[in-house]
Amino acid sequence: MKKIYLDSVSKFNKIYGLPTKHPLVAAIDMRDATNFANHVELKGEIYSLFLKNAPNCRLRYGRKTFDFEAGTVVSISPGQTVTTDLAPEDISTDAIGIIFHPDLFFGTSLSEAIKRFSFFNYSELESLHLSDKEREKFEFYYNIIKEEIEQPIDSHSAAVISTNIQLLLEHLQRFYDRQFTTRHKENSDIVSQFENNLKQYFSEEYPDTIPSVSYFAEKAKLSPSYFSDLIRKETGTNPKDFISIFMIEEAKRKLVETGDDISEIAYKLGFEYPAHFTRMFKRLVGITPKEYRLSNNLN
Repeated sequence: MKKIYLDSVSKFNKIYGLPTKHPLVAAIDMRDATNFANHVELKGEIYSLFLKNAPNCRLRYGRKTFDFEAGTVVSISPGQTVTTDLAPEDISTDAIGIIFHPDLFFGTSLSEAIKRFSFFNYSELESLHLSDKEREKFEFYYNIIKEEIEQPIDSHSAAVISTNIQLLLEHLQRFYDRQFTTRHKENSDIVSQFENNLKQYFSEEYPDTIPSVSYFAEKAKLSPSYFSDLIRKETGTNPKDFISIFMIEEAKRKLVETGDDISEIAYKLGFEYPAHFTRMFKRLVGITPKEYRLSNNLN
């Protein structure tokens, strides 16, 4: 399979037989493409937002092929890999999108704001599904950006285009929040699974180390970014703090119910150094483990 590194918007356009009207951004209607890059692995430096309009739209990521309903938004950030390896009957070009290089928004508000849009790091199975009204909003900003790209470039172009991309991203973030809300039942099950996996992990006498968010995200078969956002939406706490709070509650129980040395408790919780455990405990509880034990009349 051919591997292609996309280091520019013009390179993407060339692959699909599309004209380049701005060196750093493009508003693309894939129905205008004169070529389709199949059996290739694409990776590069550009951001992509694509709205799939076809009722049956398929795209392959890695070794899996995913079916996308009409109205699905796929977000791809620099460094991610997309593979197109489809049978002719699975190829659909009914999609519109915005692709842009990070150089576009240097010196604009989007330069910092882009970091907030964690959905760029979601996996394909966590794509956004738009309602008809939401799809109209995507198309509204797509058309504004497309119109601006078709104008001669001047000193205002980057700011105007970046501002409208940011507005589109803000709306997509809102739509994702709506999607989290409408999936409350499924998300609650994931939170319960997270809690059970935490208990299971710390049921071991000596865990290898403190578990990472990625560890539990993998257990839930979700990307770390999506998992983190889901847990925060459902519990009000990010998963890293959730893990820390759980560990401290376990530590409190051991301090009260056992006579284990504080260093032993730290090792049992996966801390390599007891001093790290003491610092975390004091940060979250306000007193040291020794002071906590003494306050509960255990020596």
